[in-house]
Amino acid sequence: MKKLLIGILVVIVLAFGILAKYLIDRATIFTGFAAKNIASGVFVAGRTQESIEALDINFFPVNLANTTVDMDSKIVTSNFYGFGKQTAIFRQGLGVALIGDKDINYVKSQSCKQCESIEYQPDVYWPQGDKDRDTILSFVNDNKLNKAIENAMNQGNTRAIIVAYDTLVKWEKYNEGFDETTPILGWSMSKSITNAMIGVLVKDGKLQLDKPAPIDEWANDVRSKITLRNLLNMTSGLKWVEDYGDISEATIMLYSCGAIAQYALKSPAQYPPDSVWYYSSGTSNILQEIIKRQFSNVHDYWVFPQKAIFHKIGMNHTIIETDAVGTFVGSSYTYAPARDWARFGLLYLKNGIWRNDTILDPSWVEFSQQEAPNSNGEYGAQFWLNKSGHKLPDAPKDIYYADGYQGQRVYIIPSKKLVIVRFGISKHGEFDYNKMVTSILDAFN
Repeated sequence: MKKLLIGILVVIVLAFGILAKYLIDRATIFTGFAAKNIASGVFVAGRTQESIEALDINFFPVNLANTTVDMDSKIVTSNFYGFGKQTAIFRQGLGVALIGDKDINYVKSQSCKQCESIEYQPDVYWPQGDKDRDTILSFVNDNKLNKAIENAMNQGNTRAIIVAYDTLVKWEKYNEGFDETTPILGWSMSKSITNAMIGVLVKDGKLQLDKPAPIDEWANDVRSKITLRNLLNMTSGLKWVEDYGDISEATIMLYSCGAIAQYALKSPAQYPPDSVWYYSSGTSNILQEIIKRQFSNVHDYWVFPQKAIFHKIGMNHTIIETDAVGTFVGSSYTYAPARDWARFGLLYLKNGIWRNDTILDPSWVEFSQQEAPNSNGEYGAQFWLNKSGHKLPDAPKDIYYADGYQGQRVYIIPSKKLVIVRFGISKHGEFDYNKMVTSILDAFN
């Protein structure tokens, strides 16, 4: 009996040791996730640390992180029993960055007053402003639509839903703790905003879709064959692992590097361009590095999306966060109220033209919806597609959409003149996107 007890004790100690080593080795991932999300939630979205810990980062092992918020210095630190210490800092107009391997004073010195939100426009009609029209659409069954929205709000920890018909009418609903002014993290919907930024530069003749990507570091190796189109389509052939549950290129990039895009830029070639489709956040950040290099100074780069896109279409409360060296994290970190995300969808619904201003060339919007090689009809250019019907089997095949972690969506439905925005914190299987979209469409006769 004594030997059995000793054996059991040895197994328990070994198991504990293995678990402890596993967590310590990966501590920078989950402490970085905690520090970054709490800092952005508090200083960008205006929420409380308690709310974020209870609703956003309440899962293993992120909930093991011990996080401290300094409201005066706007610095957040997180660690796991002294291991994996991470520091996140808020900068005016640029949101929050993990400092990684960079000097904290250098990161703290960054600011962009022109990138901050501007006042709401309650007297300007939607979608440019926030005033609703008294328009009644005779072909809309309001009872069906309200029921569809209500049903969606009651599943999968949904936070906000907006249904926008053309640029005339919107229906919206929010859950407790969120309203029309709350900036919400779009996660990988940021990739679609990166698409728009590239689209403006292509329209202006500063970038060319089918020429080699303008990256000097690639000029003398096989990566010189990679085009801008390849990067947008996620068919660059660069070596990458997009795994957020373990140590991978994606987690090293986001949680260990101060210069996120520079890390992704060093990825070696693994396949010829266009031969393999692979979803890569590193690719989107390479695109941001390309964008950044089109400007003579970093301030002009920081204000570019505000001047060229956001403020023109009423996205006056949108912030793309930068990394520690001032490059937008174009893969992951955009905060905006649900209304701003709806405006972004409407820009594409209107083929890039907003109040007679051609922000994006219509050909760019068309390109964004074209199937990327070897993507099985599921991906375009930094947008997901419904051509295969895999994710939305009962919805129109012309739907294309921005898709973010935990169920953030901006669905653009050209054939129905609709944009549907949904925000929430949902695990796989907790929310029925197909049912939400089809039940909303059923209300439009």
